[in-house]
Amino acid sequence: MKYRNVLTKSKTQLRVVASFGRANLVRIVGANYELRGASADDLTAAKEWVSLFMHEACVALPGRPSRN
Repeated sequence: MKYRNVLTKSKTQLRVVASFGRANLVRIVGANYELRGASADDLTAAKEWVSLFMHEACVALPGRPSRN
C-alpha cells in the first residue's frame, strides 16, 4: 500500500519557521528559506534573528536569489 497523498503533500507544503511583524520566514523543499511579506524593518529583524539562532541558513526574498 502506498500513501501517495501523504508523501507528495509533505514535499510541497511550506513550513513557517518564525514571524517578524507581517513577514514570515518559511522553509521550502530542501533547505531553502524565504522571507515573505517583509518590510525593511522586518528584513532587518529577520537577519538579526537568523544570525543568532539559525546561522546556517541563507535567507532569500521571493523572486530574488540568496547570496552565499
